Amino acid sequence: MSQYLAIDIGGTAIKYGLIDEAGTILERHEKPTDAHLGGPHILETVCHLVESYGKIAELKGVALSSAGMVDPVKGEIFYSGPQIPNYAGTKFKATIEERFNLPCQIENDVNCAGLAEAISGAARGSRLSLCLTIGTGIGGCLIQEGQIFHGSSYSACEVGYLPLPGGAFQDIASTTTLVKRVVEATGDNPAEWNGRRVFTEAKAGNTICRSAISQLVKNLALGIASICYVVNPEVVVLGGGIMAQEDYLRPELEEELAKVLVPSISEKTRLAFAMHQNDAGMLGAYYHFLSRQGA
Repeated sequence: MSQYLAIDIGGTAIKYGLIDEAGTILERHEKPTDAHLGGPHILETVCHLVESYGKIAELKGVALSSAGMVDPVKGEIFYSGPQIPNYAGTKFKATIEERFNLPCQIENDVNCAGLAEAISGAARGSRLSLCLTIGTGIGGCLIQEGQIFHGSSYSACEVGYLPLPGGAFQDIASTTTLVKRVVEATGDNPAEWNGRRVFTEAKAGNTICRSAISQLVKNLALGIASICYVVNPEVVVLGGGIMAQEDYLRPELEEELAKVLVPSISEKTRLAFAMHQNDAGMLGAYYHFLSRQGA
């Protein structure tokens, strides 16, 4: 059976493993990205993985998902934030295909996550879905009829930069901002807090944490509503670590969305929480690989 190496490059960790032609993840592993070492280091890390797996599996291709803005036709990074120095211009596709004689495709990590949810996850069966990942920042992806909507220069749905009252969407509604609000209110050491602890404390009745989450939800609803008024998705899928807290977030978020969306839209827009979670990048990279190879 054909096997593909799927690699999901994030700012903190690189997830990787084998996927068979049925789309089943056969194994999954993770290693630090060491993003501070820059683009050339990440490229060599990926090449080392391809070389290693080429010795133990009959690879049919390499499917990549990556942080940063990606040109999926050229197969390279054309923009990246300061978290990964010297990443723009990294030519994954050309390098891997020339060095290993294997087909390679690469797509933005949020686009991959959205594609995974649209094909086999929480948005399966929908004609138009919006996927948002809430974490260090906020990423967005629009999937129409099973295809990623890229825009004219592969920069569509960069919703983290969406200007809203109070600042950019990701500056007022990310997990980073949630934790920062709690730290500022408590005066604690920032190292003592993360998103998981904020929700644990909130469920235990911590009023500071509950207030911070309520503010986050209001800002999330405002950003989601702004996007929905433009693209009118059938379903909005929320991913990222804190979205595992569906039981806490769903009722508050649905209430806030009802306040900022007109009924004709709110009643026809389904809110969903990501199913694939940590596997989304790898699966989406595989689905994207298949679509590009068939193009």
